[in-house]
Amino acid sequence: MESTAPVYTLAEGVPYASATTAQHFGGNNIKGLMLLQDTQLIETLAHFSRERIPERVVHAAAVGAWGEFEVTHDISEFTDAKFLNGIGKKSKVLLRVSTVGPERGGADTIRDVRGWGMKIFTEEGNQDWVFNSIPVFFVRDPIKFPSLNRSHKRHPATNQGDSTMFWDFHNNSPEGIHALMHLFGERGTPKSVRHLHAFSGHTYKITKEDGTFHYVKVHIRTNQGIQNFTNDEAVKMAGEAPGIHGADLWEAIEKGDFPSWTVSFQIMKPEQAESYRWNIFDMTKIWPHADFPLIPVGKLTLNRNPSNYFADIEQAAFSPSNMVPGWAPSADPMLQARMFAYNDAARYRLGVNYQQLPCNRAVSRVYCPFQRDGKMTFTDNYGGDPNYVGSDLKPIQYTGKVGAHAYAIGGHEEWVGRVVGFTSEVVDDDFEQARMFWNMIGKEEGQQDKFAYNVACHLGSAIPQVQAKALDMFSKVYPVVAEKIQSNINVLKSKKA
Repeated sequence: MESTAPVYTLAEGVPYASATTAQHFGGNNIKGLMLLQDTQLIETLAHFSRERIPERVVHAAAVGAWGEFEVTHDISEFTDAKFLNGIGKKSKVLLRVSTVGPERGGADTIRDVRGWGMKIFTEEGNQDWVFNSIPVFFVRDPIKFPSLNRSHKRHPATNQGDSTMFWDFHNNSPEGIHALMHLFGERGTPKSVRHLHAFSGHTYKITKEDGTFHYVKVHIRTNQGIQNFTNDEAVKMAGEAPGIHGADLWEAIEKGDFPSWTVSFQIMKPEQAESYRWNIFDMTKIWPHADFPLIPVGKLTLNRNPSNYFADIEQAAFSPSNMVPGWAPSADPMLQARMFAYNDAARYRLGVNYQQLPCNRAVSRVYCPFQRDGKMTFTDNYGGDPNYVGSDLKPIQYTGKVGAHAYAIGGHEEWVGRVVGFTSEVVDDDFEQARMFWNMIGKEEGQQDKFAYNVACHLGSAIPQVQAKALDMFSKVYPVVAEKIQSNINVLKSKKA
């Protein structure tokens, strides 16, 4: 009976009799000189040294899966985006959920923000959502973004994680106090990605062809319920099962227990934005639900594991600049910077033609003949079509209203102001939402004490002068916050002594 097993070949397709032998001069025994003519040996060794690609500077450790987004509610009055219109409409999705600071192989349960990269494959092109597991961010000025991430990574001399660096940076960027409150709350250590919320953080626009638009924030809330490890449980799991999130997600999907999330929007009118009490482009601020309630939109379900992690998840590239008609950027400065930085990181990490990889390739037709050549072109490279604009040899149709001859994406930019040199300053109002958060967790018995303990476990490792400044920052939320943290630091110090 003829075997159906695949025939082994080298990378160029040549059949080979064995994958475990090598050619050498010296007889049929272990001693001998290896030959350069042994293509299999040379190719095997050369490829092994090149198996790794540059890992992400942030969000290196992740889990991921395939799924679908389904529209469950009619929001056609707000946007023309086809993937958001038509109840029951489904679009293919690739989701990647990651920690921020650790390198690949870092423990899944580390206390860290979770990044949420989601690619929605639509008939109008790819729509990417690049969100976080907390609703606000640590800084609102993009010039601080590299420093923020360096302060969460390894000390340049000791090459170890360093609490002093972490708190030294945040003591001097206290506009992110609300994000710190979220990070050190219980939600910093989810039991699995299935029990995790995600938030856009950024303000976007949803638009109509007639030029009307609204500002929007996106909320993706787990249907499995929030479940978290305590700080001590998370530390224990980091040693016992560092890859627990990947195993949990894989096993759930494999047995048909498909995790799902409810997608909702907060929507704000342009005139409301101009007079709202907080700058809507400040990533360190939320829109309270009392002012802008959640509007249900759709359902996200993960239903297929990656066939190969490297091919599907490690090579995936997400960017907030990937937007379909009906979805548009706002004047959020962090969003504007990330729209460049994310695609630029993909070009460095994967090569200039990363959009052609199967995990990133649009399901809609792509015809972009002025973006071609470069390393690793996987297509026919548009054959002999002209590679310059304005040719009469190959007519091209143009459609849509994006570009210099149509209206600006979304409109309403003129109210933001003129170009100036700017650095944001911290004022008392920057602590207001942190006070709201403290009061909120105070409604659940023991949550304020757990928060103080979580902060103390991390801050207690910093040098005294940095500790003192961090406690002063927390005292601007409420003096009792700093007092509780200090008390926990003292207890932990005495136990260690």
